[in-house]
Amino acid sequence: MATSAGQVRGVARDGIAGFLGIPYAAAPEGPLRFRPPAPAPGWDGVRDATAFGSAPPQLAPGPGAPAAWRPGDGLDCLTVNVWTPQAGAARLPVMVWIYGGLWKYGAASMPHYDGAALAGSGVVVVTFNYRVGFEGFGQLPGVEDNRGLRDQLAALEWVRENIAGFGGDPDRVTVFGQSAGAAATALLATAPAAAGLFRRAIAQSIPAGARTPDEAEAVTAAIAAAAEVPPTAEALAALPPEALLAVQDAPLRTMAGPTAFAPVIDGDLVTGPPWTAFRAGAGRGVDLVCGFTHEEYRGQGPPAPPGVDVAAVAEAFGLDRAAAAAYRRSQPTLDDAELCTVMLSDAVVRMPTTWVAEAHAAAGGRTWLYDFAWRGPTLGAAHGIDVPLVFGTATTRPAARFLGSPPPADAAALSADLRAAWTSFAATGDPGWPRFHPDRPTTRIWDTPPTDAPYPLDASRRIWQRHAARS
Repeated sequence: MATSAGQVRGVARDGIAGFLGIPYAAAPEGPLRFRPPAPAPGWDGVRDATAFGSAPPQLAPGPGAPAAWRPGDGLDCLTVNVWTPQAGAARLPVMVWIYGGLWKYGAASMPHYDGAALAGSGVVVVTFNYRVGFEGFGQLPGVEDNRGLRDQLAALEWVRENIAGFGGDPDRVTVFGQSAGAAATALLATAPAAAGLFRRAIAQSIPAGARTPDEAEAVTAAIAAAAEVPPTAEALAALPPEALLAVQDAPLRTMAGPTAFAPVIDGDLVTGPPWTAFRAGAGRGVDLVCGFTHEEYRGQGPPAPPGVDVAAVAEAFGLDRAAAAAYRRSQPTLDDAELCTVMLSDAVVRMPTTWVAEAHAAAGGRTWLYDFAWRGPTLGAAHGIDVPLVFGTATTRPAARFLGSPPPADAAALSADLRAAWTSFAATGDPGWPRFHPDRPTTRIWDTPPTDAPYPLDASRRIWQRHAARS
């Protein structure tokens, strides 16, 4: 198979050809470290594309979890993977995945992102690595911000230039992502630099969060101080990645949240939260499916303890204390801990995703909204449960956290329904349920069986409209 940099050789299995670890940009090391992605160097002969490239530098996501990256792996991580049911001139719809992971974890090689089953539905599937943590989102004087997002743009440009040879249609590209990947999807949909690179977008669980330049500067200062070097590009680039990883959470000593990293409001790729850009009409020409899991906070943090101060939790997430009483009136049967799960699910994902849907639709965009309500046997309808069901990878180790092992009997049918909806949207622009309008907010409820209903979180939406200050 020919690419712009040289020939590659993949491997076929069960009617799907896979091409793994193809460079889409040069290794971000040496003088290219902390710089925007540079073109990948070419090669002679035929390159084996049968194994994933290295993950970007990162720590293991938790105790006992396998590490995606080890110090010996280095920095040569900017690679792309393609699964196709029909190489050549088929011009199939293309689906390009952006992984999540709090902006500090993630790799396209993770087993629940395997694209073979999804490609079996008649699409070309692309996954890729982008820089995370300080390598991708640390702010440095004299260096462009949001290198991780710029990596994503470079991968999409690679798709535009090369995907026809793999059987894909460069004019029918759908970007899809979850969590941080969903936020990136929404931000790219509104970015002028991404215009023409994709036609449709699926954003699964869009979180709030972007750093102002001052906040990002404070993150860099804290990390540099913990590493005992000046907060300059030269000093920090002289450190090996593992030295920065060892202190990447130093800013969390004085700031709330599970991660110090997020896209930086640079006035270029990122002008603010994605709903503000959609509200102004940016991205109106990109068709958008977005949604949330019904219990987003489950699996994201420790459950609230009995007797938790609900009003204090409300204030910590930008609501006034009266909002806690409004939540209690709207959910009178829940105890304090359960009420906090509802409130936190709203704060971290469900309301930001709702605001994106409302803003995109109000500006004239074609918008669809969903609520993933099916409850897995371990964590319920938790953040991330939808990912292995979309990819058809329900029996992988990461999926077992949500689905158990083996998965419940009805998981296979739900997975098939999700893949059919996502690939239908990629192919035709119609996921199979009515569009979302602010005055007619029809929502797909993903359960067994799926149903369509009015927007299910109206009480929460009214509370946030009344009691929150947001951009």
